Amino acid sequence: MTLRLLGELERAGADLIELGVPFSDPMADGPVLQRAAERALRAGTTLRTVLDVTATFRRGSDVPLVLFGYTNPYLRYGPERFARDAREAGADGVLCIDLPPEESAELEAPLRENGLDLIRVLAPTSTLDRMRTVLRGARGFVYFVSVAGVTGARTELPLNLEQLFGSVRRLTRLPVGVGFGISTPEQAAGVAAFADAVIVGSAIARRIEEARAAGDVEERVVELVSALGAAVHGARERATP
Repeated sequence: MTLRLLGELERAGADLIELGVPFSDPMADGPVLQRAAERALRAGTTLRTVLDVTATFRRGSDVPLVLFGYTNPYLRYGPERFARDAREAGADGVLCIDLPPEESAELEAPLRENGLDLIRVLAPTSTLDRMRTVLRGARGFVYFVSVAGVTGARTELPLNLEQLFGSVRRLTRLPVGVGFGISTPEQAAGVAAFADAVIVGSAIARRIEEARAAGDVEERVVELVSALGAAVHGARERATP
């Protein structure tokens, strides 16, 4: 199903895809992504499985693909081996949500040698000095977390989100994407009015979870992603002079 869904995400208008690497202790994730990781692990999914899916998808697509996960599976696999295999599979970058820049050299060096970006993450509570530290040496794009806490859809996003985003924008020339909490086309359009990218994960995982019993997963995911994509691209067009 994962491989089919990747193709459907592309056809629905996704500009970049994050493919999750399941982990038994996903501390930054809310209940929806925790359950998704548990289902994947029960089904026997490993980092090698994810790399194989990436390689198969890449043979028919050039949509940028970032592997999303936690430090432990990458280090257990072996940083040099992982970086080489991720490059050969066709991944474009790696998002390691629990890896601070001060401890990233063991993974970042082999990734860089293999032409992959290690995506840096900034929280809304980051001080100016912390932002500068995280952004130093950042590559690819910057993932800005919209809300404090774990992943998951929110009914409302912070009123000062654009102001917080502006603090990051002034410190880097890299594209800055905003994620965590975005679940509706209206929210996506609002964020797209000022951000370089809108990142949606939990809302898609929830749609998959709800649709599994009915057997219409692909149709319902396409419906959501198409609406999100249309909202984002429409907001961009309105914001372009």
